Amino acid sequence: MHKYRVVVGLSGGVDSAVTAHLLKAQGHEVVAIFMKNWEDDDDSEYCSSRQDFIDAASVADLLGMEIEHVNFAAEYKDRVFAEFLREYQAGRTPNPDVLCNAEIKFKAFLDHAMRLGAEKIATGHYARVRLNEATGLHELRKGIDPGKDQSYFLHRLTQAQLAKTLFPVGALHKSEVRRIAAELKLPNAKKKDSTGICFIGERPFRDFLNRYIAKDPGPILDDRDRKLGRHMGLSFYTLGQRQGLGIGGVKEKGAPRGGGDHAPWFVARKEPATHTLRVVQGHDHPWLLSHALTALDASWVAGQAPAPGAYSAKTRYRQQDAACTLADVQGSGFALSFEEAQWAVTPGQSAVLYDGEVCLGGGIIEKALNVER
Repeated sequence: MHKYRVVVGLSGGVDSAVTAHLLKAQGHEVVAIFMKNWEDDDDSEYCSSRQDFIDAASVADLLGMEIEHVNFAAEYKDRVFAEFLREYQAGRTPNPDVLCNAEIKFKAFLDHAMRLGAEKIATGHYARVRLNEATGLHELRKGIDPGKDQSYFLHRLTQAQLAKTLFPVGALHKSEVRRIAAELKLPNAKKKDSTGICFIGERPFRDFLNRYIAKDPGPILDDRDRKLGRHMGLSFYTLGQRQGLGIGGVKEKGAPRGGGDHAPWFVARKEPATHTLRVVQGHDHPWLLSHALTALDASWVAGQAPAPGAYSAKTRYRQQDAACTLADVQGSGFALSFEEAQWAVTPGQSAVLYDGEVCLGGGIIEKALNVER
């Protein structure tokens, strides 16, 4: 096995710590980097970056490797956060983790690592890279652990990026990663997995968004045009959202009874032209179900679009792959139709295409086409 000079991104979490250990055990020359991507809240209870760096440094110390603290906050703000706000202000729901991987972890970090003389970079993502001998192309494959696979977030990676990337924990289950960390007595072996968006941490999402986007109230209407309340601004809601609508238990005369008085309400549509938020009762309301979608800004792992035909896709991270047909591949756009209607397909999120275990790439959902138009 060829030995590389590898720069590993140590985040302070257990996955990247075990990644660094595995690389060292394989005999590679390993250097660690801690990426700081956000600094607006350094003194905040929600920003864990100081503790994360302490954890990363103690792992590097235990494993006997150098660690460098690199600040990508300016790049992050320009390339990821600005786009995140633009999308929200346009009424869409972006996925900043997808952007962060494309612009920071596998661009700014990769460039920095190459300047340090690295041949490869490594991260703690649950995914795999395999060189297909027949085509000469690098394939992005799902992680072995179906509950942890992160290929969805990595679907914008290019051949050049994949050729230089290692994902050692992609071949392991999370339970095995935890076991290795405990055996090595890593200081963060029992550390909880981070959840949510890196710059928001564990704080309430709406509170965070409120600092950057002004409230812009308007009416909340149901599917029969009855007014149920007022929203704070379309940016603050996402399709399929059930919590925080402020309309629980509406029982005044003429209130909708479609799903029963106490059936939950879901955000079903945003109508920017009239500044209206539409809500419906019941998880399976037709307005929440889509049989097709169009997507833009496509990025294909192989460098070109796959042939139209039958595949599977995810329209959100934690869903099962859904059988679909790829059609209308033109320029950077494409269309997908699904055998079974998909729930709360959300503009701004990523539609990611798979051929079995292989992640082919994807694009940003532009429009969901509902079962009942």
